This record gives sequence, C-alpha cells and structure tokens, in this order.
Amino acid sequence: MPRYRPHVAARPSWRCRVCGAAWPCSPARLALLGEYRENRTGLLIYLATLLDEAAGDLPESERLTDRFLAWARAR
Repeated sequence: MPRYRPHVAARPSWRCRVCGAAWPCSPARLALLGEYRENRTGLLIYLATLLDEAAGDLPESERLTDRFLAWARAR
C-alpha cells in the first residue's frame, strides 16, 4: 500500500517536493482547504506569510498573489 507523502514546498524554488509543480500544487491546496476548513481567515494569514517568504526567493515577475492567495479566498 502506498504511503501518503504531503505536498510541501522545496525552498528556495517553491516547487512541490512530491509532484514538482509550482507550490501550492493542487494536492497541497486541497489539503490546506481541508485543514483550515473552519478557519478561512487563518488559511489566508498562513498563505500570506508564505507568500512573503517566497517573495524573497522568487523573481518579481511571478504572479505570487494569484499563486498563493487568490485561489483560497472565500467564494
């Protein structure tokens, strides 16, 4: 039986350690939405903190707000 491996960011590239996609990848987003199911504000604060860290590692040309925050806002 395969063991679950969490989709976490590899720094400083901010790519997923499991699938290699730009983090947060789809599996990471689903896991974060589940973890913060009752606390969307907490999720956005957590992601904003990570966005700030990623901004120091990634080129300014990347759309970090879309990548880190836009998908998580309340619908």
